[in-house]
Amino acid sequence: MELKQMRQKSADELNKHLVDLQKEQFSLRMQKATGQLTKTHETRRVRREIARVKTLLGGKQ
Repeated sequence: MELKQMRQKSADELNKHLVDLQKEQFSLRMQKATGQLTKTHETRRVRREIARVKTLLGGKQ
């Protein structure tokens, strides 16, 4: 998701998106542990997007 789209969301929507990203991150970690992860760049993308969402949430409070 682009930063412009994230800035337009409310704090509740950002919290929901954060939970979804954390679930995706957990899933990717489990895939890596079992050797099933083929797109290793996805973990980096998710980790960075989590940081972006947390930064925006901090600014909205």
